[in-house]
Amino acid sequence: MNEYLRTPIRDIIARFPEVGSLLEMHGIGCVPCSLGTCALGDIVDIHGLAPEVELDLMTAIGAVVAPGEAVVLSARPAASSPKKGFSPPMKTLVDEHRLILRVIALVPAITASLDVHLEADRRLVAAIVDFIRNYADRFHHAKEEDLLFSLFDRESDILKVMYEDHANGRARVKATVDALERRDQAGVTENLTGYIGILSQHIRKEDDILYPWMDRKLSTRQVGELFSAFRKLDSEFSEKADRYGAFVRSLEDKYASNDAEVA
Repeated sequence: MNEYLRTPIRDIIARFPEVGSLLEMHGIGCVPCSLGTCALGDIVDIHGLAPEVELDLMTAIGAVVAPGEAVVLSARPAASSPKKGFSPPMKTLVDEHRLILRVIALVPAITASLDVHLEADRRLVAAIVDFIRNYADRFHHAKEEDLLFSLFDRESDILKVMYEDHANGRARVKATVDALERRDQAGVTENLTGYIGILSQHIRKEDDILYPWMDRKLSTRQVGELFSAFRKLDSEFSEKADRYGAFVRSLEDKYASNDAEVA
């Protein structure tokens, strides 16, 4: 069993598909993960499982990969136990996710009525791209990449997944702009839809897995330094943040109400 604890989780799932099902039952999405190179022994710490849940999960996995072998788990430091809620800087990032998700939720209704041959609709897509590039990417993702992620090993598997998601999202946005310039209706719809697919899953991974794990690892001093750095950026961005908040509300006034009428 100790050998399996050091084995990349994707190799274990490939050999023992039932392990993937056990992880999914505990809300651990290793099966669809784009890397899957985290060792089995790292999965528990990354996801912050309670000790009794960890024991149940690892016992079940042990019964699959090493039947008849006793599972012995080493005690984890108290600092690694799950926290209730988020620290202030992490809560800031989660709140920013909420605004991004409000736009993501409206994209299907927007693309359903979109006509890229109309100037007004092209301006609408351009405004959505502006929100993504400036609020979601240059403001929010920059906080992550330049500040939060710098406190951890950038070559770690979990951060590689986050960087890959960011890169894939940027590629989808660029493809949306290219399609808009060509008046390619299908291309705009396909790439905006692809973007929301990437970002919705990405935000879920951060809110449910990455942020809780990072919060458990951050020292009190690091939390304070992040909070100060985030406040400085928030102050510099405040005018634009107000404008983007108003933009999202205007989209909801038009498209969320349309959804209600259709329902």
